[in-house]
Amino acid sequence: MNLLARLNAWERLMRLDKPIGILLLAWPTLWALWVAGGGKPSAFIVWIFMLGTVLMRSAGCVINDYADRNFDGHVERTKNRPLATGEVGTREALLLAAALALFAFILILPLHRLVILLSFAALFLAASYPFTKRFFAIPQAYLGIAFGFGIPMAYAAQLYTVPMEAWLLLAANVFWAVAYDTEYAMVDRDDDLKIGIRTSAITFGRFDVAAVMACYAITLGLLALYGRLEGLGWPYYVGLVVAAGIAGYHWTLIRGRDRARCFRAFLHNNWLGAAVFAGIVADYALR
Repeated sequence: MNLLARLNAWERLMRLDKPIGILLLAWPTLWALWVAGGGKPSAFIVWIFMLGTVLMRSAGCVINDYADRNFDGHVERTKNRPLATGEVGTREALLLAAALALFAFILILPLHRLVILLSFAALFLAASYPFTKRFFAIPQAYLGIAFGFGIPMAYAAQLYTVPMEAWLLLAANVFWAVAYDTEYAMVDRDDDLKIGIRTSAITFGRFDVAAVMACYAITLGLLALYGRLEGLGWPYYVGLVVAAGIAGYHWTLIRGRDRARCFRAFLHNNWLGAAVFAGIVADYALR
């Protein structure tokens, strides 16, 4: 395989051609960076966290495909992934994941030591999540912790501590992740049942749509409580109202359980995260 073909395979393995995962990882991190920074986070810290988000999401995708390499070939949506087809070898994939994680770790070395300590937990969560699909009934909750661990790290980077509000925001992210990743899992439910992988869409069964909407409601409730504790004003709550409207739109997409529409709802969560962030930025800008 020539160099260009190899780079193309790595790009698809890291899912750089599908940035939705980066965005869903970036939004809660940005929420925390802005609030912890009082609306004026350090540009240097923001740069570190955003680049780290890309690197760790890429590493997580590689580990995920390594864990699922014997399953992906049996799922319509994933059958052409580089590890499933043999385009990339297992040893090569593990080395790539290790290099990405190492670069992410080097990035945070200038930050407070608490950030460095938390990064080990973040690495463990990212590396272990793919294997939870073997035994957790709702692995999406574990994903929410992994995807939201940038929140306590963002607080630690700027305040040198992790207050209760950070953990509350992390809890909101867990419920949001269960909502959007259940929509994602609804796309693959038939294939996942055949190969024995556990997902929230399977666990919730015929109550899947109700569970997704309940998780959205809990997410927004926790975000409202977070805003109150952090002293955020009306622009933030306008953002939450917009986010609630987006969640309602997702109900119209997933209620029929059509695969394409469920996947559309999953992708559309980018706008829910953006609405919350816009509310936070507007709140601090108008003070």
